[in-house]
Amino acid sequence: MNNGEKILIVDDDNAILDSCTQVLEKAGYQVKRARDGNEGLDYLKNESFHTVLLDIKLPGPDGMEILGHIKEDSPETPVIIITGHASVESAVEAMKQGAFDYLAKPFSPKALRITVKKALTSREMLMENLYLRKELETRRELDMVVGESKSMKAVLDLVKRVSPSESTVLITGESGTGKEMLAREIHKHSLRRQGPFVVVDCGALVETLFESELFGHVKGSFTGAYETKHGRFEVADGGTIFLDEISNISLNIQAKLLRVIQEKEITRVGSSKTIKIDVRIIAATHENLAEAVKNERFREDLFYRLSVVPINLPPLRERKEDIPQLAEHFLHKYNKKSKKNIKGIDPRAVKPLIEYHWPGNIRELENTIERAVVLVRNDQIGLENLIYHGIGSTSSLFEPMGGEFKTLNEIEKEYIKTVFYKLHGNKSKTAKILGVDRKTLLSKLKRFGIQ
Repeated sequence: MNNGEKILIVDDDNAILDSCTQVLEKAGYQVKRARDGNEGLDYLKNESFHTVLLDIKLPGPDGMEILGHIKEDSPETPVIIITGHASVESAVEAMKQGAFDYLAKPFSPKALRITVKKALTSREMLMENLYLRKELETRRELDMVVGESKSMKAVLDLVKRVSPSESTVLITGESGTGKEMLAREIHKHSLRRQGPFVVVDCGALVETLFESELFGHVKGSFTGAYETKHGRFEVADGGTIFLDEISNISLNIQAKLLRVIQEKEITRVGSSKTIKIDVRIIAATHENLAEAVKNERFREDLFYRLSVVPINLPPLRERKEDIPQLAEHFLHKYNKKSKKNIKGIDPRAVKPLIEYHWPGNIRELENTIERAVVLVRNDQIGLENLIYHGIGSTSSLFEPMGGEFKTLNEIEKEYIKTVFYKLHGNKSKTAKILGVDRKTLLSKLKRFGIQ
């Protein structure tokens, strides 16, 4: 049985209309019928179809004119030309203009079913390719969400319970806490896991193009709209759309997003035709949306629609027991990526890792481990590989190394390196903080091999 795909038949032959409708409805499709070109255009203007069966010779606008309209307004919609034997040349010309295939009268019910099935499969592949292109543009290597802390166990338990549902989810948490990774986990364990997962960074899109990016546009709808474009909601049909930093959208777009959630349909910019969509929404923000509602920067009705299931991701400083496990996880990842075989992290470096406050959260931890993997010269990440980031710089200078206290020379070298790296290699600022002139600093940097 089919999924109730919508098919439009445009033909002035009642016998063709009746027979095709009977065959296709029996196969599980939704069928609309038009007896002339104008009626066909009215349907296409107000509704979206998965495929169109189109006669070339019609009262009013003919099939070629309607085909041109479809290719411009809905290029993803496959068109099957219906033609008599005497007009096969016209059908071939129609295929050159973008028609998917043609059926020459008289045709059998089997031929009709096979051709329609092929057309729908081609549309599905086109939409999948659109999704894959979007995915490749923004793709990042994904990681499982890991953690043994009570707070993360509670989060993961909530994810397991909410994933199979269709409820909208609002993920909150500071930047870098892993909101997108968590959204991907929800999608991966949902009933939509075979469908696309489409990411929209609401903080990165220009306000004037935001509506077009979300809902698509038709050719000529504004300056620069040289062709019809599919919006992110269309690309996400059958899957999940992740709206990151949702607090950045304007009140105007908020109103339109609310309508999408309520009506489950979108309208492209420059068009009055509604397009039905089947999409689950997961939103995320580092802001307090409840405060934004109080300050009238965010619609209260949209807030309640989005936060059916709220999930808060704790900052890394509040789940310090997860840091060693996360660090090992990223070490394994970048070992593999850099084709290295670093055995682990020096136990003396683990405590400073845990004590560091991690303002950038998991993202900062990952970047730190990646940098250490790239720079380390032996088979273990030591504290000296992390000091560049300021980790352990205050407690490590005077601690015994290997049971022995450091020499003044070693302490001087480590302190100069700490300040120099902390200031991102700015020699003038480093010299000022150390209380030496620039020439003296350059001499010491050269002597200690600090670059």
